[in-house]
Amino acid sequence: MSRRHTPAKPAKTAKSAKSAKPARSGKPGNAAAAPRIQPPADGAACPCGLDAAYGDCCGRFHRGEGTAPSAERLMRSRYSAFVAGDAAYLLRTWHPDTRPERLELDPKTRWLGLEVLETSGGGAFHSEGTVRFRARFREAGREGAVDEHSTFVRLDGAWVYVTALGD
Repeated sequence: MSRRHTPAKPAKTAKSAKSAKPARSGKPGNAAAAPRIQPPADGAACPCGLDAAYGDCCGRFHRGEGTAPSAERLMRSRYSAFVAGDAAYLLRTWHPDTRPERLELDPKTRWLGLEVLETSGGGAFHSEGTVRFRARFREAGREGAVDEHSTFVRLDGAWVYVTALGD
């Protein structure tokens, strides 16, 4: 996985599937029991960075009203799910071979922006794709960034996150 944090990696940052922490057994950490972050209003700008309202962009995927049409759109919707604290969506869009049983998202992490750096494959006629991106965050008064090169595949017709590449 290629993940560089600036400054040093925050203790409980959960950004991508790789940096989201599975809940530890014996501790409360079930995503449903965790304090919930208020998702963006449907009319607010979508956190994914596209020029659309959240409700018409990533919000509809989060509500289950369709699936992302490309690997890049899935990655953007997953970023928005971190912003919204929607661990259930993150788990639904994670490949079953690499998906943890539960996620523990840190409600203190504030996601500040997403930049897509590169895509390969992942379109309407592909079965695999990669997306390289940078997600900026603030935690404990410090700003940082997570860089990741993620892999996606189609599973039963829908794009799912697999893992981060180690490049």
